[in-house]
Amino acid sequence: MSASNGKGPAPVTAGPECQAQVDPLAQLRTPDDPPWDVYLTGPVFLDIIFTGLDSAPVRGTESWARGMGSSPGGVANMATALARLGLRTSLAAAFGDDHYGEYCWDALEQGEGIDLSTSRKVPGWHSSVTVSMAYEGERTMVSHGHEPPPETLFSLGGAPRARAAVASLTPGGRAPWIAQAAHHGTRIFADVGWDETGAWDLAGLPDLEHCEAFLPNAEEAMRYTGAASARAAAHALTEHVPLAVVTLGAEGAYAVDRRTGETAEVPAIAVEALDPTGAGDVFVAGFVTGTLADWPLADRLAFAGLTAALSVQEFGGSLSAPGWAEIAAWWRRVQSVEGQDPAALRRYAFLERLIPQGEAARPWPRRRAVPTIGFRSA
Repeated sequence: MSASNGKGPAPVTAGPECQAQVDPLAQLRTPDDPPWDVYLTGPVFLDIIFTGLDSAPVRGTESWARGMGSSPGGVANMATALARLGLRTSLAAAFGDDHYGEYCWDALEQGEGIDLSTSRKVPGWHSSVTVSMAYEGERTMVSHGHEPPPETLFSLGGAPRARAAVASLTPGGRAPWIAQAAHHGTRIFADVGWDETGAWDLAGLPDLEHCEAFLPNAEEAMRYTGAASARAAAHALTEHVPLAVVTLGAEGAYAVDRRTGETAEVPAIAVEALDPTGAGDVFVAGFVTGTLADWPLADRLAFAGLTAALSVQEFGGSLSAPGWAEIAAWWRRVQSVEGQDPAALRRYAFLERLIPQGEAARPWPRRRAVPTIGFRSA
């Protein structure tokens, strides 16, 4: 099954008021639920994305990009992806008190409906910035920033009550809020970055013991377990965490649930990739959504892969995170294309009961507004 980004019309606005109001947890909600579906914390960056570069910038020359966008980045990529999928999302982060910080705060709170009650604006501290240059399906990034004052990190406090939390594990370190949240019944989903120490020792990820699910990529999984294949690595990881999900790049994803003995593998959707920034965050957000909604393991993998595939067809991190309108447009589009593999269509048939009927007439592909600081569409 495939879908191509292709050439499309000029961007149109697509704020929360334009998004389908889908609550994937509607059938599960009770008056005793925690106030939030997902909590997360981490650094927020202002992302400035240049696109339309024919090649990588060359030293000593000036390159002109045909497109540019700005959006909150860093942990905001994950928070935005979760919120656009209909999860009640709470983010704890430090924001600079400059114009960049004000822009990011407003974009997340007002634009995406993300709760920032546990976040802080830090006087005299400037926002971290990342410049991303997308070309040839890849990107190069340059970042600048400073650690927020230690007292600010302390003032962020513990995690609020939430069904789930997403954590990025740091080799050799602990984040006290993870154990605290798990103790209060929050389900922890974790990913991990590249181990710069080169140790690749699971003992160096002490917070893994509090996690329900661990979602590394294939290279990370094999290095941590010493397994010869990503699938073998997934099985080995279940000795340390109940649910292991390993992303396989162009091959899709593979998951093992130790508690049920269930395994699942879903191939990737072939798309024309414009910019992979934030695709991993979107994958995790899709998987968390399906897990909290109690979908079968294979449906969760398929949904996570679909949301990630849709995200790489647009540029930027939080800019490209799909909502239900984009998911609906894709589903209607692939159903209308002749020659689709019937088995592949059946793999995504679960979407039919989730997509609002009014979304059927939306065009494909849909384009998001590209916000620029100091300028807003009406």
